[in-house]
Amino acid sequence: MSSPENPPSGSAPRRRPVRPVSIASFAQARNVRQDDHHNEVEMLMPVIAEAFGSISITKDDVDFICSGSTDYLIGGPFSFVMALDAVGVWPPRAESHVEMDAAWALYEAWVLLQEGAADAALVYGFGRSSLGDLNEILALQLDPYYLAPLWPDPVSLAALQARALIDAGRATEADFAAIAARSRKDALSNPNAQVAKDVVASTLMEEAYVVSPLRRHALPPITDGAAAIVLAAGEKAHQWSDDPVWITGFDHRIETHSLGARDLTVSPSTSTAAARAGLFEAPVDVAEIHAPYAHQELIVKEALALGDSVVINPSGGALAANPIMSAGLIRVGEAAARIASGEAHRAVAHATSGPCLQQNLVCVMEGA
Repeated sequence: MSSPENPPSGSAPRRRPVRPVSIASFAQARNVRQDDHHNEVEMLMPVIAEAFGSISITKDDVDFICSGSTDYLIGGPFSFVMALDAVGVWPPRAESHVEMDAAWALYEAWVLLQEGAADAALVYGFGRSSLGDLNEILALQLDPYYLAPLWPDPVSLAALQARALIDAGRATEADFAAIAARSRKDALSNPNAQVAKDVVASTLMEEAYVVSPLRRHALPPITDGAAAIVLAAGEKAHQWSDDPVWITGFDHRIETHSLGARDLTVSPSTSTAAARAGLFEAPVDVAEIHAPYAHQELIVKEALALGDSVVINPSGGALAANPIMSAGLIRVGEAAARIASGEAHRAVAHATSGPCLQQNLVCVMEGA
């Protein structure tokens, strides 16, 4: 097992930030199975209002806006344009959009602030997974020549990964149940969690398989939700917070598109991103891991070289709520919140996108 003193082999050198950037505020909607009462703008408006209000600013105080979403989830073209009504972008201002989880939108905004092109940015993500058939929607991100024509559903692909982990002797189905039981129990203290309960692992093991070796508890819930983060650089970071939560490292990497060319039991892209973000330079107190399937927490935990003393997913993680397009951003916000509350001094957040941990992002944060 890797450790901060013995990082994974082949780790890339650290890429150091050139300008201090902080997580100035974080807000999220209450995650639900299906929101039939609000459109995307109505979902986002209270979240953005909370993100601004918690630090007493308005939209005029941010120089850049970046969002993460996908039209496939919403069912209409250019949904990100409509969502801008939640901010109110008149007079016009600099804006961008990524067709990915908003954690990648956060990275884009962070880079812009690093370059000095802006001093503050609003980043938000939203998705309504309940509107469509995720088995069909998520198949569209697969290799278009060999995999997509077969229309494999995401649970079946995750089950292949879980089976590979078991066959390699590195995990058991009981391990998956233990992760699910801990995650849902931790979610009882999270008012925004969708699935929160105190059920022991042995009881979860009695559930039927969805796709062997994955039972219902090892799968993420279908979730509608949204989240927002305000970034601040330089003096604005100190103006908006007495104790800023600083981003000290940020990176993302990608695996090959071909699942058959990968070892699904490891995540080298996560290890590389972690090394580039400087994670292995010192221990962390808390890790928010974006692991939609229970077994993926084990893979990411090893890739991040996290010891048993690290508190993992105190929010409940993606097993408690998995709003596609904002679940990764929420991991960053939840980790930052632990530092802001004094529960941690150094934390790491992880986000993933694509099948079987194909793309991975790592954000390292520290207190003052």
